[in-house]
Amino acid sequence: MITNPFLDPGQHHDLYGRAARLAHRTGALMRAKTSGRPVPEAIVRSLTDHRGEGATQLGLVVDIGCGRGTTSRALAEQLRPTRMVCIDLAPALLADARERAGMHRDVRTEFVQADFHHLPLADGSAESVVAAFCLYHSPQPERALAEIARVLAGDGLAVLVTKSLDSYREMDALVADAGLDPRAEQHESLYTAAHSGNLAELTDTSLEVITTEHEEHRFTFDGLDHAAEYLATNPKYHLPPGLYGNPSALAEALHEALPEQPITTSSVITYVVARHRGGRP
Repeated sequence: MITNPFLDPGQHHDLYGRAARLAHRTGALMRAKTSGRPVPEAIVRSLTDHRGEGATQLGLVVDIGCGRGTTSRALAEQLRPTRMVCIDLAPALLADARERAGMHRDVRTEFVQADFHHLPLADGSAESVVAAFCLYHSPQPERALAEIARVLAGDGLAVLVTKSLDSYREMDALVADAGLDPRAEQHESLYTAAHSGNLAELTDTSLEVITTEHEEHRFTFDGLDHAAEYLATNPKYHLPPGLYGNPSALAEALHEALPEQPITTSSVITYVVARHRGGRP
């Protein structure tokens, strides 16, 4: 049985041992994007809208699974909390985040390597908690959500973000049609643990869901070379030797099997905003 790489601790280093791999894949995806709000901006808007007018300056904001710090930077720049804690399990990503998001001298920012099932924070200490595109890395996301509930202040807000199960399915078809992974369309979704269809229900085990918003994001890769930049480090596929991590070799293999073509695909991004049940305990 094929293991979902997002749920396999043994693959964590291969996935996130070097920040450049994630940067190349997400960079290729963002260059292809044709519709959908920037996710960091949508997260900030969710927090500001639900805090209401006249809210005082935020204290501690926590960015769980901060990755390369894209959302952390937006939170610091636009919310200007007194303190931020950026948490990730991958040292390489934390180092990248420190360079990209640690430049705001008026926001005391800490970068902490930690497991989101065991957050190194005091009970009720965080006024806002963000967990974007990370809960599907947990085989038991309810445990991570319980930790978020534990550290969230009684009147605090959590913003949780994930993707739909069928995200980028056209890329699966491309890989299968090229014969590079004939079973690409049958592989389990990378997002099966926490996806658009179950995130609100999972959250409800620990927190009160205030809103759930689904937004379709669309992408058009301008050709096979562009698609190869995204596919070369996508852990979903079982590529022939020499192609994984090698965009130029993968592009050559795609050109040998398929005509040049743009590839359009999509993903539903889901935002859940939650709080303690009944507000302040």
